[in-house]
Amino acid sequence: MLHTPRTPASRPPARSRRLRAAALFASAASVCLVAANAPPVPLGVGDRLFPHLGNPGYDVAAYDLSFTYSGSNSRPLKAVTVIDARTTAELDRINLDFAHGKVDSVEVDGEPAGFASAGEDLVITPAKPLAEGELTRITVRHGSDPVYRGGRQGGWVRTSDGLAMANQADVAHLVFPCNDHPLDKARFTIRVTAPDGLTVAANGLPAAVERSGGTTTWTYRTAHPMATELAQVSIGRSTVLYRTGPHGLPVRDVVPTRHHAVLEPWLAKTPGQIAWMESKAGPYPFETYGLLVADATTGYELETQTLSLFERELFTERAYPRWYVESIMVHELSHQWFGNSVGPRSWSDLWLNEGHATWYEALYAEEKAGKSLRDRMKAAYGASDRWRASGGPPAAPKPPGNGSKTGIFRANVYDGAALVLYALRQEIGVPAFGLLEREWAGRYRDGTATTADFVRLASEVAGRDLNGFFQGWLYGTKTPPMPGHPDWRRTSADRAPGVPAVPVRKGHGE
Repeated sequence: MLHTPRTPASRPPARSRRLRAAALFASAASVCLVAANAPPVPLGVGDRLFPHLGNPGYDVAAYDLSFTYSGSNSRPLKAVTVIDARTTAELDRINLDFAHGKVDSVEVDGEPAGFASAGEDLVITPAKPLAEGELTRITVRHGSDPVYRGGRQGGWVRTSDGLAMANQADVAHLVFPCNDHPLDKARFTIRVTAPDGLTVAANGLPAAVERSGGTTTWTYRTAHPMATELAQVSIGRSTVLYRTGPHGLPVRDVVPTRHHAVLEPWLAKTPGQIAWMESKAGPYPFETYGLLVADATTGYELETQTLSLFERELFTERAYPRWYVESIMVHELSHQWFGNSVGPRSWSDLWLNEGHATWYEALYAEEKAGKSLRDRMKAAYGASDRWRASGGPPAAPKPPGNGSKTGIFRANVYDGAALVLYALRQEIGVPAFGLLEREWAGRYRDGTATTADFVRLASEVAGRDLNGFFQGWLYGTKTPPMPGHPDWRRTSADRAPGVPAVPVRKGHGE
């Protein structure tokens, strides 16, 4: 995720935005055995920051999501969610995350099942307990409401002509029942029925288009596993543009038809940006890529897998310099490697997502527009202690003070985490750092990884133990001295020189 400023400025502000190791969450699994006569309770996988997100006791293999859109983005969609999963413990009940929509019925393996709400969980009681290691299919017929009250944002985003999705960090379960934690990746099939004249796009590649009685059903499938927070569906009066990226990669952009002409010059840059990222991090990890440009005001861009979400205003507001817009495009593109293909195993590992995306954003700006990476990192160094005091060290972020999950997207995991990568490159050298980046993206492709995994791999590539180096940079309350720059100083000023004010995510300020 990347925040963009809401008011034009001569110098665009710095961005502030924005689990499957059994050992990490073994304690959570112990709560998944629930007596059939006990009251339903919300569970969680034991994430340090958000202990009630996700659910123990099963591993989702695939989601099949079906939505029927009436043509009005203020009415609930009719939906069916089918989940194929394997149990990892004996289960009398199955908890799914789901908190915004009427549930009409639930089946487990074709048999009617009981269900009740508990907190933000849908608690399902199958006709008979499920044994450990059992394959099971859960079918939930429900509504999916795009209208939210009480100030909560995310999930469905209402655009000028339809809908899009923005599910980071914890709001996919406002759209469909799921195991809403990045630990549990799965493959997705997404089908949407909408009135003729509207265009539907989703993650992955198109699998079918069927027309009947004034409606069209569009089906998409992902070729790689995906976290629920990265799901994307766009419905609207859109034009789909196709071009070819490196190695024949299909590149597909989805844009408001009336803004097609003004957006095209920006979209044409994507194949070259993909090639640039491949030179840094290795082969593009998915089956397709492209931009979804939404006619909506969100306050952020979002790296939804294979189809990144962007506000139209980013490209049409003339106050934003060209280099700045292009660097934001690269920020979201780089997430396809760092955060999507290699996902965080817990939300405390968020710095691996955002630090890398900010790193490549800044590196691209330096290589393509002459914007000094060193100057940006020096400014971030000056502000780092204050970022750590406010939001915690990069790899041990503080829980958000207002309870909003998006409150973890602070400067400490953006420029603060990119600063860690800069220090690492200074410590081990440019060749070793480049090798580490490619090895990280390749070794953990299609999976999840932890901060400890990154430290271990960095030590392996460097040929020496880097635990001491990382301890201070990732977990220290004070920023360590910068290798190679003994003159760099931290500042107690309200803002370090060269570091613009950090915008707050609209609706989620602390």
